Amino acid sequence: MNKIHFVGAGPGDKELITLKGHKHLSEADIVIYAGSLVNPELLEYCKEGCEIYDSASMNLDEIIAVMKRGTEENKKVVRLQTGDFSIYGSIREQAEELSKLNIAYDCTPGVSSFLGAASALGVEYTVPEVSQSVIITRAEGRTPVPPKESLQSFAAHQTSMVIFLSVQMIGKVVKQLIEGGYPEDTDIAVVYKATWQDEKIIKGALKDIEDKVKENGIHKTALIMVGRFLGSEYKYSKLYDKDFSHEYRS
Repeated sequence: MNKIHFVGAGPGDKELITLKGHKHLSEADIVIYAGSLVNPELLEYCKEGCEIYDSASMNLDEIIAVMKRGTEENKKVVRLQTGDFSIYGSIREQAEELSKLNIAYDCTPGVSSFLGAASALGVEYTVPEVSQSVIITRAEGRTPVPPKESLQSFAAHQTSMVIFLSVQMIGKVVKQLIEGGYPEDTDIAVVYKATWQDEKIIKGALKDIEDKVKENGIHKTALIMVGRFLGSEYKYSKLYDKDFSHEYRS
């Protein structure tokens, strides 16, 4: 039987899918895409006659059933996931069910939205002597978060942080970040639909970002980025310092 091909769709802009992902998508007989998150313009790459399913209204059993039928009919099946499926992509549960059916799969990574958001802002998460680590997390809502992974505990590090799936709780997020240790004047940005045509960027500080987000009516499909990497502080790296020697430059 054929494999199921999991493909990362990229952050939004249809040109930000990888070449390999584009190849899979253009050859697919069946595509199951996350309609609530994936840019539908990506479906323009599909060939005529391709069966297309929007998983936004499907449950796990229904998704697996389409995959199973596709492999039994010797069709190429692509599961098109938003961004990169390794971050909040729900790929594990699909893989577990496929394994029970002895259906093989492979994975083609995509550009995550947290990378698309950084590019939209023209920033670097890892700024020399400012921040050398990135925390990717989410606030606790209907989906529980392990106690040791609370926003307050992560905020104690005061490093670069990207918070997914939480803009609808922006007030709660700000409160927990401040309680955890970020000063109220810490720079923060909210990027709505990074790299899409209707992308929107809102900048501020922890003390005023909630009002700005609400004024702009943003309540989903947005990333929260917080930390000193967004500020004006900067130290040049040693990589291109003329006085810094290494194996390629003396």
